[in-house]
Amino acid sequence: MDLDAVADELYGLAPDDFTTARDTRAKAARAAGNRELAGEIRRLRRPTLAAWASNLLVRERPTEVRNLLQLGEGLRQAHQDLDGERLRELSVRQHQLTFALARQAAELTARAGRSIGEAARQDVQDTLQAALADPEAAEEWAAGRLTKPLSVPVGFPAATRQPASRAPTPGRAARAAASVTDLEEARARRDDARKRLQHARRLATEAQQELRACEEELAAAEKEQSRADEAERQAGQRVADLSRQLRDAEREQRQAREAARTARDGARAADRAAREARRLAGDTEARAQKLAEKSPGPT
Repeated sequence: MDLDAVADELYGLAPDDFTTARDTRAKAARAAGNRELAGEIRRLRRPTLAAWASNLLVRERPTEVRNLLQLGEGLRQAHQDLDGERLRELSVRQHQLTFALARQAAELTARAGRSIGEAARQDVQDTLQAALADPEAAEEWAAGRLTKPLSVPVGFPAATRQPASRAPTPGRAARAAASVTDLEEARARRDDARKRLQHARRLATEAQQELRACEEELAAAEKEQSRADEAERQAGQRVADLSRQLRDAEREQRQAREAARTARDGARAADRAAREARRLAGDTEARAQKLAEKSPGPT
């Protein structure tokens, strides 16, 4: 196990599966005694949906990746050479290719079981624009391990970072080409600003929709809580009623037991009195019989 192999595996996973798989690999590295690798793995960040879609595109469409990288080299060279005609030609290909690849990325995520929205698709397209403009961004994107989308630069700053000794000497034709380039860059900035405004508006709309959904969920939860509170109150009242009825029944049971005990005592006393009366009656009858036997008969 090494960090590159683990990272290649993790950044090919859907964001929902990333954290669990990362923690599993980190635990395995720690169990194998490699605490440093475990720490490096645990520091890997979960990708956003747009970053995951960009990573999928790199992994699943290598030919298109090479085409985009070659186009980026051509665009940057056209900026360096102040070649307005070449720049216009490649700019058309730039918009066509980034739009097509962003759409392919959305299709790949849908096949992987997770669709992305329009905002994430636009983030993918912005990432592709960044890869065209900046070789460092292109290298980062082509590695297939993005954690978040790349930002679109204004113009092509990579061209301005070239050493002064390599800059062409501007003659009349070069100045004309520079004017065309400036116009193209102004248009690019305008288009970039428009896209960002549209993107911000989409995000605002989505945020409003999310807010309404949360408010609806809150209202439903509060309504459910109110019903639960009423059910609890009714249950408490029922418990109180049943407790009172139980106390009344227990009191009546005690009174019945006392009455039954009194009745049993009375029955036992009556039984003793009856036995005594029967005994006395028997004794009286026996004495009367004896007296009758002793009395003289009639003369």
